[in-house]
Amino acid sequence: MCGIVGYVGVRQAAPILLEGLSKLEYRGYDSAGIAVRDENSEHVEVVKAKGRLRNLMQMTDSGNAVRGCCGIGHTRWATHGEPSAVNAHPHYSKEKRVVVVHNGIIENYQDIKDMLRRKGYVFSTQTDTEAAALLLDSYYTEPGRSSLSPRERALGAIRDMMIRVRGSYALGILFGDQPGVIYAARKDSPLILGCCEGEMEGHMIASDVPAVLQYTRKVVYIDNLEIACLTREEMHVYNIDCEEIEKPVAEIRWDAAAAEKDGYEHFMMKEIHEQPRAVRDTLSPRIKEAEDGTRSIDLSETSLTDDDLRAVSRILLIGCGSAYHVGMAERYVIEKLSRVPCEVELASEFRYRDPILAQNCLAVIVSQSGETADSLAALRLCKERGVRTLAVVNVVGSSIAREADAVMYTWAGPEISVATTKAYSTQLAALYLLAVKLAAVRGSIDAAREQALIGELLALPEKIERILGDKERLQWFANKMAASKDVFFIGRGLDYAISLEGSLKLKEISYIHSEAYAAGELKHGTISLVEEGVMVVGVATQPELFEKVVSNLVEVRSRGAYLFGLTTYGQYAIEDTVNFTVYVPRTDPLFATSLAVVPLQLLAYYISCAKGLDVDKPRNLAKSVTVE
Repeated sequence: MCGIVGYVGVRQAAPILLEGLSKLEYRGYDSAGIAVRDENSEHVEVVKAKGRLRNLMQMTDSGNAVRGCCGIGHTRWATHGEPSAVNAHPHYSKEKRVVVVHNGIIENYQDIKDMLRRKGYVFSTQTDTEAAALLLDSYYTEPGRSSLSPRERALGAIRDMMIRVRGSYALGILFGDQPGVIYAARKDSPLILGCCEGEMEGHMIASDVPAVLQYTRKVVYIDNLEIACLTREEMHVYNIDCEEIEKPVAEIRWDAAAAEKDGYEHFMMKEIHEQPRAVRDTLSPRIKEAEDGTRSIDLSETSLTDDDLRAVSRILLIGCGSAYHVGMAERYVIEKLSRVPCEVELASEFRYRDPILAQNCLAVIVSQSGETADSLAALRLCKERGVRTLAVVNVVGSSIAREADAVMYTWAGPEISVATTKAYSTQLAALYLLAVKLAAVRGSIDAAREQALIGELLALPEKIERILGDKERLQWFANKMAASKDVFFIGRGLDYAISLEGSLKLKEISYIHSEAYAAGELKHGTISLVEEGVMVVGVATQPELFEKVVSNLVEVRSRGAYLFGLTTYGQYAIEDTVNFTVYVPRTDPLFATSLAVVPLQLLAYYISCAKGLDVDKPRNLAKSVTVE
């Protein structure tokens, strides 16, 4: 991990590589490097630096000091080996015969290193990627391949390497004796190919669309176990048997401005403010209005028919991080409305308990990037066992979207900040639609209830806008609480699910120790951690549980806690208990998560700003987690 860019064409490559890598900074990284080949030179120039990309830019005069029209670049998020210039990518073999950038993880790298050492290879880094680079060199220089053309040798070496290694990878590869050529290969880690025209004539590789967007809108999605060969004039894609295959060219429809800050200090604040639009874009196209004014939910894009939904006897909601928290919230909504039992599964744990899966289950895989390694593995297990899969993802053409039986896109647009906000909100919105549709076709709600719920869904964007219009009070409170060492979030029912996401946001970007607990569990051990001055956030949006949550807040107040209350307008009795209160507009209690999460996002953001931290790129975190 974490970001790859490559370019071969008529322009100088290094400035393009650095600019592309800057568009992938949001993915998280700790070092960066580029490798550029000048056609008039006999060697590949490699430059690497620890720390932020600006260090690499300073070393290379923003790329102007490194000449050549063919190159690859990488931002690394350390897995094997400490963050350092030595361990940074690109990695290469002797005399730079093979130069590689790699996202993913080589699981059997130690076995490969042992085998290569016996052949006389010497390793200079702690990384797993160097094993892949030297393995490629070993295959590429085999005497039996000397009579082949350079391309045939390269394809054969890459194929043999892909067969030998275990793990996940997206690879950008330069061969020292092939100037003006970039090879790429992938398994489970994201990689796209870009087709550049005009003054940019050439081709690109990248981990994600923002890296190529200012240069081209035409991309090719390379699939698992496929190999690409790119020159200035040509793009060829091959399967694992080195047979050339045809790939469709897709057009990216959102523009480069969508991936810029647009006047905001941070991407996170911009994306918080984009939530009304994103939720509206996710909901509105799927809600149809008849001539008589009645509304219905149309999920025909998913290929799930009404009969399919009636036949579902169990739903699995599978995700990691915030996507898992979406599942925690949606379980309450789906079960309450449709009476279909739901289970929420951590994707990283799902496979390891050998789950019992019936064929009339529906497995819903939730992922912003559509490339999350654990979620992708969970999807594949479900498919192997005959369970129908539905992907809820943001990135069009991503691995999870392509491999699932059905897909429901969340139209959040590009999300750059590592801490998710609008992607989380649109995932909630998409699954609200599924919940209401499921309930309607199964007859567990009547027509009047269906119409009321749809009306509440359509009102959510405007209510989120109202919350954003009153954010200054939260900024004042955040400045007051920025010195907190421990924060606890508590709630019951849906409010517990909200607390989980609020706590995650805070710890992600402020580095404050934060935990979320079901409020009723406080007395079973957790309350021993509450002492004078500890901040406790009490979420109380569910009317039938309001008094119980307030009682739990009284318990922690008596032990010295400083209380932040989050509830809906009209529940003013909470002010007798807490020190600071934030109110959100009323909605159907089942949809309260979409509103209550916004103040918690803002709280985390303002505390991080008050501490002077890097809001968009928190330490040690990556946007797209493509390793297990």
